[in-house]
Amino acid sequence: MNDFAFFTWFMIIWTALAVIVSIALFFVPAPYGKFTRQGWGPTVHQKLGWIAMESPAVVVLAVMFAFSTNRFEPASIACVVIWEMHYLYRTVIFPMRMRTGGKRMTAITVLFGILFNLCNGYLNGFCLFYLLDPRPDSWLMGWRFVLGFLLFFGGFGIHLHSDMLLRGLRQPGQSGYRIPRGGLFKQVSSANYFGELVQWAGWAIATWTPAGFIFLIWTAANLVPRAWSNHQWYRKQFPEYPKERRAIIPFLF
Repeated sequence: MNDFAFFTWFMIIWTALAVIVSIALFFVPAPYGKFTRQGWGPTVHQKLGWIAMESPAVVVLAVMFAFSTNRFEPASIACVVIWEMHYLYRTVIFPMRMRTGGKRMTAITVLFGILFNLCNGYLNGFCLFYLLDPRPDSWLMGWRFVLGFLLFFGGFGIHLHSDMLLRGLRQPGQSGYRIPRGGLFKQVSSANYFGELVQWAGWAIATWTPAGFIFLIWTAANLVPRAWSNHQWYRKQFPEYPKERRAIIPFLF
């Protein structure tokens, strides 16, 4: 089996797995955050877990880019900068700012996160730097990259602002949960997840690769069920929870 055939089958299997995982997560929320529970094996400190989970995405794409013949192409450099901006935030800044109150997450969640980021980084890196011909410089001025770029950074802004609002719900040393308010939390329970969906929709359009769109499918497969579980949890925990809010898509779902 040559590299192209292997990559094609990998994409097919990886996409099918996203559908299976998405269905499962509607019934069994991933055991971290408010859904951490007994019976899922050993745990690690939440900050350490986040760093371990997200760091493969930083490393894999950077290494694949560094060893590719496309590493001097402006379009390739732009894609790496966009990718690394998100993942350096998720790997370093986000966990360092978390107010976890000493909470822990299951090791199995961390292992699945590492596996996901390894596979996702490989798929996107191989597509961008090895499978497809180098994008011409004019790609950066084309409608796909411009629209994707705007969506990505619009979603990233929503993501950052929503994370800030969630952090503000707790003072240092506090634990427990409160109703998030402000920003897009006026419309949805998981504004941070909505921001990520918009980001990776932008990435898929900007890169215009099969791997980019598969990543968007995986993002939805993970975040939509999680947002639904969050929404139901908030409604049960807080009788005064705003009835007009949706789970993740404003006015729709």
